[in-house]
Amino acid sequence: MEKRPVAAFFDFDLTLIDVESPKIGIRYLWDLGMVSFPYVLKIMLTNVFYKRHLISEQRMAQILVSFYRNRPFALFEAGAQEYYRDVIKPHLAPNIVARLRWHKERGHIMVLISAGLRYLLTPVVEDLGFDYLFCTDLEIRPDGMLTGRTQGPVCTDEYKRIYALELAEELDLDLTASFAYGNHNSDLPMLELVGNPHAVEPNDRLRNVAHKKGWPILTYT
Repeated sequence: MEKRPVAAFFDFDLTLIDVESPKIGIRYLWDLGMVSFPYVLKIMLTNVFYKRHLISEQRMAQILVSFYRNRPFALFEAGAQEYYRDVIKPHLAPNIVARLRWHKERGHIMVLISAGLRYLLTPVVEDLGFDYLFCTDLEIRPDGMLTGRTQGPVCTDEYKRIYALELAEELDLDLTASFAYGNHNSDLPMLELVGNPHAVEPNDRLRNVAHKKGWPILTYT
């Protein structure tokens, strides 16, 4: 009997990289003069509520995405490769990248599943050799301008589970033998779906769950 394929699902922010990509992204845009002080202040205040679990990751992402309103998508898409190379890639977590390579050597199906934006994650997928990407899409008007909203849901919480289940059905994945990596309690729906969940430098809520369930806890280095 032929063995069913095994997948490895990786979160991105604070899992595959050791920083929050919106944080360094806003700093990058600030240096370019593309963000205003009121927007930065709004994000800082919102992040305080997010860290205290007073607003959801969905809401946090929607506020971040509001930056793109009435801006041309082509401008951001054109700079995505350079941004990944110069800003994001230096923050790849060595220990987690090593896990990624371990999975690739075993022929596992590699899946990047993140609340991050597609145009920013596409260079990651291409560089690291992921097979599938599930993420958040920006809404684009017919004239190529961005609306400041997402097209469809933000890929977090239960949506990570939904997308992983859809892929599992499509590819007939063996989820009991599959792996998942995440850092936040919003990754729990994905982590609980597989037989080999891993918490990466987890926040307090996820750390408590990992301890109770005996999940491995990984560090970045």
